[in-house]
Amino acid sequence: MDTVKLRVARPARDLDAVVRFYGDGLGFEVLGWFEDHAGFDGVMLGHPGAPYHLEFTVERGHEAPRAPTEDHLLVFYVPDPEAWVARVHRMEATGFKPVPSRNPYWDANGRTFEDPDGYRVVLQRAAWSR
Repeated sequence: MDTVKLRVARPARDLDAVVRFYGDGLGFEVLGWFEDHAGFDGVMLGHPGAPYHLEFTVERGHEAPRAPTEDHLLVFYVPDPEAWVARVHRMEATGFKPVPSRNPYWDANGRTFEDPDGYRVVLQRAAWSR
């Protein structure tokens, strides 16, 4: 499975807004961008060399729905306390404020932020364990 890559793809309402949240706020880089592929525009965001990236698309003439619940999450585990604080400060400095998590488990050791479409990202101050 070493060569497996993960793309998490979903519709968005505004590509510039998601680039600001995931790029400026979370530090993801624009890995690719496309326009009018069969009526879809999109952007891929991630970290070069990482085994995952995110894709957001806008279908021309169609408004994507907001997140169906507050518990649709991407969770990023940041074990280093200083790196975690730096990531939280970066989000706040970019204008994104933490929101209470629907599941209080995530508030114990993390901060939750809501993207422009209502999907949430948790910055968890912990190492991931199996």
